[in-house]
Formats: sequence, structure tokens, C-alpha cells
Amino acid sequence: MEIQQIYEQLGIDPAVYAFGEDVLSGLTARFQAIDRTAEYNQAKVLDAMRRSRVSAQCFAQTTGYGYNDLGRDVLERVYADTFHTEAALVRPQITCGTHALAIALSANLRPGDELLSPVGAPYDTLEEVIGIRPSKCSLAEYGVSYRQVELLPDGTFDYDGIAAAIGDRTRLITIQRSKGYATRPSFSPAQIGELIAFCKTVKADVICMVDNCYGEFVDTVEPSDFGADMIVGSLIKNPGGGLAAVGGYICGTAACVENCAYRLSAPGLGQEVGANLGQLPAMFQGFFLAPTVVAGALKGAVFAANVFERLGFACVPNGAEPRNDIIQAVTLGSPERMLAFCLGIQSAAPVDSFATPVPWAMPGYDAEVVMAAGAFVQGSSIELSADGPMREPYAVYFQGGLTWYHAKTGILMAVQKLFEKGLVTLP
Repeated sequence: MEIQQIYEQLGIDPAVYAFGEDVLSGLTARFQAIDRTAEYNQAKVLDAMRRSRVSAQCFAQTTGYGYNDLGRDVLERVYADTFHTEAALVRPQITCGTHALAIALSANLRPGDELLSPVGAPYDTLEEVIGIRPSKCSLAEYGVSYRQVELLPDGTFDYDGIAAAIGDRTRLITIQRSKGYATRPSFSPAQIGELIAFCKTVKADVICMVDNCYGEFVDTVEPSDFGADMIVGSLIKNPGGGLAAVGGYICGTAACVENCAYRLSAPGLGQEVGANLGQLPAMFQGFFLAPTVVAGALKGAVFAANVFERLGFACVPNGAEPRNDIIQAVTLGSPERMLAFCLGIQSAAPVDSFATPVPWAMPGYDAEVVMAAGAFVQGSSIELSADGPMREPYAVYFQGGLTWYHAKTGILMAVQKLFEKGLVTLP
């Protein structure tokens, strides 16, 4: 059977398939570069696992207190070694990326301290963590103040504004690598490093934390290679490789990570407790596979940008720009196009492909959100998904794909649904 025929069985019109193949023909060099990065990162992870002496004994399940959990301790050494940090906290008890960030912030800020974001507003779910939107147990309730410095119109850092904002009370600077629900650029580790270096010239003892979600293994280096005191992320995004069922990580200086461990468990307990509950095999193997899985997601993002630019939609980043995360923002301009796009992604899912995504009041957001994700792990952003808030400019955020071929199918299906509904015209 010809490849085009199997796509037709999936419901993709031959014209849509041909359009996709035409776009794909110009992406050979980009895909080769992505593969080179993946090869480097695969070797880096393998080296860390070899040096940490990962063994079959590391996969044993622990329960209760989890004392003397060999596998848990080795996994944290693997993360610290891979990301070149002094220490790491990698636990299934960390429920999501927002939880990991909340732990890192609350563990290293004290009443009277100030938190500064030099990259504009944080991701929506952090607004309640910080207290921008009032919430119980927010940092604001515990006496931590907050200020932010907007990016310049061209998406670069406002260094003059940042220098003016850093004061005696500024204890921690939070830097969001990925764009979140915004159409600003995402930042490379090197760009983040320049920002960190500048902030530390203004206040040498300030802690710099990077929300690294969606960025792991996109480059051969991470923000921790450029002076970040903490990098934080979720295992159901890039570093879980699609296998980790839950969890998050915080890698950084020994002092910062120790504080985080006390906040996650309890003062006096720290990293000594926390049973793995049988999650370690998937966490180890997912991290091992992550460089290749991220490469597939990156190819999907590059393909999506080039496809939707050809269809006349603004994309961030655009089809030619370097990638700093796996998220592809596409400004569709109408709720009808958003819903059609998400229906296409859902229709291409291996799980719940028959479902229709509808907007809903998702916790932590100030607008209804539509989400398409037929995932093996609920909410997994490294699996094929698309989502966005139902508000102007009606941008959808596409990410993931455990394989490049699945990402490709999802993008073609999104175009198909838009095409069927008369919401796009093929060139």
C-alpha cells in the first residue's frame, strides 16, 4: 500500500497530503540539524547513566517512608550529572510543572523578600502561585512581593528596566524559558545566560531560577550551563520521554535543592523520604529516550510552522527561526479555527480520537481553555497536543508527538479539519 493511501484511510484528503509533502521537501537540512542535537544529547544522557552506575537494583519498588531508596538517589544523580548541577530533586510526588515551580519559589523565598520576573508576565498557572491573582497560600499571602519588567517591543530584555527593578529585597529572579500562552519569543540557554550574568552584576547574591518546561534537550546545553541556580520542569513534558506517568524535577545548587526537598517533604526530612511506588523504571527509561522523543516533537513544530505560514497564519517562532522549545504558536484569528485545529489534533490521537474538544474553565486560568490531547499519560505535553485560551488573538499552542510521524499526522489532520470547514484555502 502506498503511504498516501494510509493517510487517506485516516481521512486526509490527497490535496492536503500533497501540500504537506511539498512543505516537507524543503526541511531536510533542518531535520538533519535536529538529529545531530539528539545524537549529542543521547550520548550525554548515556554517559550520565554509566557514571552513576545505574543497575537493575535501581528499579526496585519502595513504599512507605522510602528510606534508603537506591534507585531514587541514583536517578537524582543522573539528572544532576546530565544538567551539570550540584544536586537534583526528582520525585513522583511532584505532581506537575506548576507544583515544581511553586516548591522552588516557596522554598527559597522568605517573608519580606521580593520576586522579580524580567521577562514579563509568567505563565497563567503561576499567577495564583505568586498572588497576582489572589489565591489561598500564595506567595503574596506569606509576605513575598512581586514585580515584573516587560520585554521590549522586539521581544528582547529591557536591561535598563531590570537594573532599576532589582533592589535590596530582590531575593529571586524567575525566568520563563518558553513562551507559555503568549506570542513572544522563547529564549535560548545562551540568551538566558546573558540575562543571568547581567542580573548577578547588579546583585551578586540573587537567586536565578529558570522555568525550563518544554525546553529540555532542544539544545545541547541547558540554562544550568549558563549560571542558573535552579532549573525546574515536569516529567510529563520533555524529560519524561512520554513514559514517566507523573513527576517533576528541580536541579541546581546544593543549597537551593536542599531547601526544595525540605519544602516538598518536611523540615528535618528533606530528600531522605519519598517512596518511588514503582515509578522508577519509567522515569529512568523515559529520561533515556527523551533526546529522541524531543527530536520528533521538534520536527513536528518546524513542520507546523512552515505549513501554517504557507496557509497565511502568523507563527511564533516562524518557519525559519531557531527553536528554543517544542511549542509552536499559531495565531488562527478566530474561535472557529481554533476549535477546528484542535479537533484535527484530537482526531489524530491514539487515545480518545473520537472525542470533540470543547472549551472549559480549567483551574488556574482566567479564560476558558480548549485542549486537544489523546494521550497515554493524562495531560502529557510531550505527547501530541494542542491547546489555547479562548481569547484574542485566538492563538493555538501545538506541541509534542512521541514520534515525528505522529506529529506529522496530527498537523495534516489539523489542516484537514480546517480545509473541510472552508476555514483555509490550500495554496
